[in-house]
Amino acid sequence: MKKIYSNIIEYRGTHYDFGFLQGELLRDSLLVKNREKQWKVRRPRFTVPEEEVKRAITSVAPKIWEEIIGLQDALKWPMERVLREFGGYRVEYVKSGCSIVTGDNYLIRNYDYHPKTYDGRYTLFQPTDGGYAVAGPSQRITGRMDGINEKGLAMGYNFMNRKNPGDGFVCNMIGRFILETCANVDEAVSLLKEIPHRHSFSYIVHDKSGITKIIETSPRKVVVREGNVCTNHFEIMAEENRHYLVDSKRRLEIIEKERPSLRDGKAAFRLLNDTNRGVFSKLYGSWAGTIHTSAYFPGKLMAWFALGGDQEPVEIDFACWLKGENLETHRIYGEVDTEIPFVHLDEGADWFN
Repeated sequence: MKKIYSNIIEYRGTHYDFGFLQGELLRDSLLVKNREKQWKVRRPRFTVPEEEVKRAITSVAPKIWEEIIGLQDALKWPMERVLREFGGYRVEYVKSGCSIVTGDNYLIRNYDYHPKTYDGRYTLFQPTDGGYAVAGPSQRITGRMDGINEKGLAMGYNFMNRKNPGDGFVCNMIGRFILETCANVDEAVSLLKEIPHRHSFSYIVHDKSGITKIIETSPRKVVVREGNVCTNHFEIMAEENRHYLVDSKRRLEIIEKERPSLRDGKAAFRLLNDTNRGVFSKLYGSWAGTIHTSAYFPGKLMAWFALGGDQEPVEIDFACWLKGENLETHRIYGEVDTEIPFVHLDEGADWFN
């Protein structure tokens, strides 16, 4: 078992200042050093023309571009490198897992991916220059793979495939857009129909009304359905699915079978986080191991977070934080059943081995 942690970053202020702070924290970090080595092996298969990326981001959430400027000023990098790492536009994405279930005022998700890609950062950001406050783990620093905002909109996404990518935003930046600019499920649906998508993902959104929408997206099409369970295949856009769907359908069947007995968010959390229930994954070497389990409760503006399996979650009272109360802890600890190095924790978290 490998002991790991995520740093908690709390910030209230402008996007530029938030970006600058993150750049200072990143400057000499293992995360940056390891990713620099990763690029020596995995050459980018995309381009990041600055003006095009700037136009794309500012058309949706202009203040996030200022956060990127803050990162650049602190890191003193060329903008091309900043956008390659943190721009969230035209980036390749490889296979992953992930499972999500929603119910009466909760959204629970397992984030399944590779340790060498994990930021190890849980952020709470309350912007003073526009946009909703958001709590959730970061991906590629500027992006969010799941989270909740001050309006009670909760979001998570699941990977479907990377066939025939298009010019557009990747999942984690889209997650950030949803949480920072949308107040409810309907606004999230409208946004996802408007923006360009790089890859094929399902976005699951749940708000205080109790409504859940699953939005199936690809570079070619966006469709919306209602449901409470989502794994890693489309129900409507079946033509966009991968060929191998056995594990995705297996997890879906387990959750669907158990869902009528899930009395509350705690029961749903245990279903996804307990390693003997069939949903939690240890396939870290296959890019599909469960790194964290998140829970969001829109009505209470509460979040839970756990690293690894069979864990008791750390509770984050987002409602109190929004009123100015800082958290009492600065790190969330856990452990995972793998020896693969994590990019933010270990030397050698590159692709040479």
